[in-house]
Amino acid sequence: MSTTPATAQQDASQSRLPNPAELIPELKDIGGILFKATGNGSVPAATISLLHLRAGQIVGNTYLTVLHTGNLRKAGETEERITAVASWRDAPYFTGAERAALALVEAVLTANPAGERVSDELYAQAREHYDDRALATLIMAIGQVCFFIPLALIGKPLPGLSPAEQWRR
Repeated sequence: MSTTPATAQQDASQSRLPNPAELIPELKDIGGILFKATGNGSVPAATISLLHLRAGQIVGNTYLTVLHTGNLRKAGETEERITAVASWRDAPYFTGAERAALALVEAVLTANPAGERVSDELYAQAREHYDDRALATLIMAIGQVCFFIPLALIGKPLPGLSPAEQWRR
């Protein structure tokens, strides 16, 4: 008797999941609201894009890292800054505010067996660079990328294609 493996290979020409915006029409509205909330001008768009790239690196998702790397390139970021996101702690390319944002996204997405993820010290560091509105915006930017991480990890969209291109087929 033949058995079928418990796992299946992904068809390399398409995402595992059909267009989630067609399955859940409200997704477009949610995405739009999140984009509007994080684009309120209190935090530079480059900072948000850098933390989104770092989130993709942390969860190990090629789709997210390619997407956010491409967005940073289109926005005129240097290759040095884009490349250095993975090793931002010792890279000379980031401002104190960007470092605080990168530290926050790492803290949120990385377990800390020695204590809470976002320590009082890290919060104080962020407060040195961001007022209440900007800090709330950073929190929403982390939430924005975290909202889409399951779609990227489970749905496994194709790297290099925008969401619009992804499901046009």
